[in-house]
Amino acid sequence: VWLPGGVSAAAVPRILLILAFLSFLLIHFCYPPCSDNVPTEEKPSPVHILILSSWRSGSSFTGQLFSQHPSVFYLMEPAWHVWIKMYYNTAKVLHMAVRDLVRSVFLCDMSVFDAYMSSERTKSDLFQWETSRALCSPPACDMFNRSDIISAVNCKTMCSKYPFSKVEEACKTYSHIVVKEVRFFDLKVLYPLLTDPSLNLKIIHLVRDPRAVFRSRENAVAELKYDTNIVVRSQKTKKEMEPFNAMELICKSHIEIYKAGSQDAPSFLKDRYLMVRYEDIVRDPLTKTAEMYRFAELDFTPELQKWVHIITHGKGHGAQFVIGPKDALRVSQAWRKTLPFQKIEKVQNVCKDAMNLLGYRLLQSEKEQKDMSLDLLLAQNSE
Repeated sequence: VWLPGGVSAAAVPRILLILAFLSFLLIHFCYPPCSDNVPTEEKPSPVHILILSSWRSGSSFTGQLFSQHPSVFYLMEPAWHVWIKMYYNTAKVLHMAVRDLVRSVFLCDMSVFDAYMSSERTKSDLFQWETSRALCSPPACDMFNRSDIISAVNCKTMCSKYPFSKVEEACKTYSHIVVKEVRFFDLKVLYPLLTDPSLNLKIIHLVRDPRAVFRSRENAVAELKYDTNIVVRSQKTKKEMEPFNAMELICKSHIEIYKAGSQDAPSFLKDRYLMVRYEDIVRDPLTKTAEMYRFAELDFTPELQKWVHIITHGKGHGAQFVIGPKDALRVSQAWRKTLPFQKIEKVQNVCKDAMNLLGYRLLQSEKEQKDMSLDLLLAQNSE
């Protein structure tokens, strides 16, 4: 039997089989597999930013520049828990434990805190949790909108009773994870993280004039005593020299970090290290914040620009460990009027190399201390 067009009836099953096979190939190779017939879109890998600094260097303020961004999940000094739990060690010995904790935080694996916190913990047991806007907005807290600028005071009042599991839940919903840490003294300790294929890590190295750091530390001796003891534990020194020895170790760490990140940087650090001076931020906050945001691959929204201007151009004097509107430039230079020149000379003596490398001018007299402007204090040939 012949069908119209000269096709044999016996050939029909073979033709149908060929057509079915061709249809299968067309569907399999031209359309990606999907579940529940809904096209899937691969989620981009998060960007990880480590703000690397030392105590009283403006790092809490700089951390807030990132924390208030709606795309950022931010934690302030999670390694505090390591130092509290393993107090009778030196900072160098604790480096590895701190690094492992920071890596887990970047991967949103908060089970790492099992080793340092009670199993009955809540979100409010996390050190300085209220400084994180991400932990004060959904899904970590339902009292504020995700895009709100949220103060630590309001957050602590409204969001303290949520379970610790909300920390990990919230972390997984953000495109950028930022950690501020003051407990690393060597950039090379972080090389395993910088070469880890599961991380997309960039380093912002925040420094501040050692004389200003010293003066600020004097105003917070009680709060810093615990950390200072760990920093100087390996040093046998007289009690009155302890503050200067701590500054010497801090300044040496900044030298090593800066050299490893810029002058002797390995290839995997290319475009992943940025040194920023706190004085430059407060002198031109919008420009420097925009620079850090570009480095971190973040957009600088008009709302954030307005907030940054307000927070740096207030009339406040700057309370300890509190981020609020203040005259940031004037506060950053207060040490010049309050720190005795005798102490300035001692700080300059132990931090001379760091000051020269990072672009801070040494003062030669008490008169120069009172007269020199910020522009002159910052070396003209600094990067």
